[in-house]
Amino acid sequence: MLIDTHCHLDFDRFHDDLPAVIARAAAVGVRRIIVPALHPDNWQAVLHLAENYESVYAALGVHPNSCADWDDRWLATLRLLARHEKCVAIGEIGLDYYWDLAPKTVQHRAFAAQLALAAELHLPAIVHNRESDPDLLRLLMDSPLAGRAEAGVLHSFAATWELAQQALAAGFYLGFTGPVTFKKADALRAVAVRVPEERILVETDAPFLTPHPYRGQRNEPAYVLYIAARLAAERGVSETAFAAQTTANAIRLFPGLGANF
Repeated sequence: MLIDTHCHLDFDRFHDDLPAVIARAAAVGVRRIIVPALHPDNWQAVLHLAENYESVYAALGVHPNSCADWDDRWLATLRLLARHEKCVAIGEIGLDYYWDLAPKTVQHRAFAAQLALAAELHLPAIVHNRESDPDLLRLLMDSPLAGRAEAGVLHSFAATWELAQQALAAGFYLGFTGPVTFKKADALRAVAVRVPEERILVETDAPFLTPHPYRGQRNEPAYVLYIAARLAAERGVSETAFAAQTTANAIRLFPGLGANF
C-alpha cells in the first residue's frame, strides 16, 4: 500500500485518460493521491477531482510561480474552501528563485500569509523550494507552523543535508520524487538515506519528474512504486516495510486522508 503525496492530476496531460491513470495507481496499491492546487483559478477543479474520485484528496494554495498577482483577499476564499472535508493541506506554496516569475517580495508575502493560514486551520503545508534555501528556511522558522510535530512537507526535496536537518527539527517531513532514481543522483540519495524513517514521504509530482525506467515519458501516480522501491533499496529495508512506513507517515501528517482504506 502506498500514498502519492503530490500529483497534479488536474493538468491537461491527464485530460484524456484520467480514470485509467487512477485505476493503474490502484492496481499497484496506491490508495491515496494528494492533488495540490497552484492558483485560485484551479482550486475548484482540484476539489472537483477529490469529490469525484474516492482515492483523490486536495491541497489548496498559491504556488510561488503563480503569485505575481497575489491579492490578500484570496485568503478569505482559501480559508473557506480549505475547510472542505477532502482538503488535507495548504499547498502548493513556497519560493521559487529559478523561474523568477514573481518578485521575491511578493513571493515572501504570499508564502508567509499561507503558512499562517495553515497554522490557523491546523493543516500541514506542502512547500515548494527551488534555489531559495536561506529565505525559505527563514520564513518557515518565522511562521507559526515552526516547531509543530506535523508542520508540513518540503516537497520534491533536492537540497542539502544541512537544510534537511533544520527542516526536520522544525517539524517538517521530506518528500522524494523521481530524481532519486536517476543514475547521477548519488548526492540526493545520500540525503534520503539519512532521513529518519518516520519523516520520509514518497511522491511523483506527476506529470513531471518521471522516475527510471520511464524517464522522458509522462509521469503518473502508479510510478510512485519505483521511487519507493529505490529508496527502500538504498535504505536497506524491504519494499513492503518501506511502503508501510511511508503510508503511516502520510496518514500522520495528513490525518484528513483517513486510516481505513
